Amino acid sequence: MLSETIEKALNKQIQLEANASMKYLAMATWAEVIGYNGVAGFFYKQSEEERIHMLKLVKFVNERGGTANIPSLDAPKSTFNDLHDLFTIFLESEEQVTESINHLVFQTLEEKNYTVHNFLQWYVAEQAEEESLARTILDKLKIIGDDKSGTYLFDKDIESIVAQTEINAKNE
Repeated sequence: MLSETIEKALNKQIQLEANASMKYLAMATWAEVIGYNGVAGFFYKQSEEERIHMLKLVKFVNERGGTANIPSLDAPKSTFNDLHDLFTIFLESEEQVTESINHLVFQTLEEKNYTVHNFLQWYVAEQAEEESLARTILDKLKIIGDDKSGTYLFDKDIESIVAQTEINAKNE
């Protein structure tokens, strides 16, 4: 059984995951339109992952006797200055989700709800990976700077990150 407090917090997390999915879909669209196909593929994949995270939460809430609320979504930002701006927003979004997950984990410990606590451990690990990935990408972009050929190679290079992410997901 879920307490009202935990159910409400899980529903807030559902909304965060749904908004992140839409945000990454907008990022993918922006990248694709201006010709960054590798970056677009990366963000299409990220959008799908966030949607899966949301669905996992929805099913969990419903299976535990709660009611998952399907949220209305905020219109995401659809234009970006450059790749650095894009990936900075990606990192900030992942940090926001991590903060929310950590708060939720704390709530479960306060209420001694170890079932939900154990369920959330997957999200804790996932968020550590996502933030690390975002920081690694931003480090690469910082090295590239304004070098156009470097940006071209980065766009090609990120396709291998998408492929590796898919391999890791299949192995989980």
